[in-house]
Amino acid sequence: MTLKTQFAPAERAENDELKRQVKLFEENEILKNITNSVSNMIVILNKERQIIYANRIFLDFLNLSESSPIIGKRPGEAASCIHADSLEGGCGTTEFCRKCGAINAILESNEGKQSIKECRIITTDNEALDLKVTATPYDSDGEMFTIFAINDISHEKRRQTLERVFFHDVLNSAGGITGLSDLLKEMKNPSEVAEIAQMINRSASKLVEEIEAQRNLIAAEKDDFILNYSFVESLNVLQDLSTIYSQHDVITDKHLKTDPKSENFKFETDAILIRRILGNMIKNALEASLPDETVTLGCSEKEKNARFTVHNSTYIDREVQLQLFKRSFSTKGAGRGIGTYSMKLFGEKYLKGKVGFESSVAKGTTFFLEVPTEKP
Repeated sequence: MTLKTQFAPAERAENDELKRQVKLFEENEILKNITNSVSNMIVILNKERQIIYANRIFLDFLNLSESSPIIGKRPGEAASCIHADSLEGGCGTTEFCRKCGAINAILESNEGKQSIKECRIITTDNEALDLKVTATPYDSDGEMFTIFAINDISHEKRRQTLERVFFHDVLNSAGGITGLSDLLKEMKNPSEVAEIAQMINRSASKLVEEIEAQRNLIAAEKDDFILNYSFVESLNVLQDLSTIYSQHDVITDKHLKTDPKSENFKFETDAILIRRILGNMIKNALEASLPDETVTLGCSEKEKNARFTVHNSTYIDREVQLQLFKRSFSTKGAGRGIGTYSMKLFGEKYLKGKVGFESSVAKGTTFFLEVPTEKP
């Protein structure tokens, strides 16, 4: 049976062939000693991209005591990539894989070229991994394999991204406060002074929120974030967000409304996190909208789940869709890209819900957040 694929070949080696290949490297003591003496994770792949050998560091990375559970798997399957089981063909066969540095490096190695790339994946446990991979062709008595070296650069990427975003946002806010303060010194009309003072107050509050958001994100990635549950009403959440973003810079020439079909219900959750996730969705929707377009908020209750939606009429290009929710990916340029990633991190890992989107040319784009209505 030919397995379906949207990118790389789906076929795998027969079991007998796989066992022969595994034995070939099990008996190579020199190679085993070398690969276990280096600091990088190393696996050896056959031409079907299946693991036939893994060094100790890679097994430790996966919390495995032996290699048998991953023999015959592909790298994304071993690392629990969220897309690895999307199609029966497995790792490398989905449309998401087209943007994966790991599979592209392996395919280039299969063509006889060494390839070095970076790879970003999200695991089924909602962990974000940034990896640097090197795929090198290896000829063993006329049979071609790939030596696949993996370096986990997640901490480095995380630090770089958080620093860039933090300093970008804080400098913007601080610059705004400085500019308004300079204006205030020249003002003599009491009403104008009061107006500028209010603007300074809002800017200062925004600055504090940005610092708090960065601190919470860092805590969340370290598993140090503590949830604060309380009872909230769904329509109150939307009304509060409408008030905040109706005065936000991004709403210029655009409109924000609540769907009249929205349901009002009480549920238990972390109100601050809910507002932060939905706030990111609203800000992104307003930034993506054209002048005079409307962003619509909605909420409903179904099967003990609260569902919130944020809709705008702009279609997200397929190339962008394939990379959303990955840390460091952004359409806004280098150093951005934690807004959608943080939605997924907080919404799914901490609130035990689901964050996603639907986008089409005809219907536009709807981001949604679903969370349990009862404390997990």
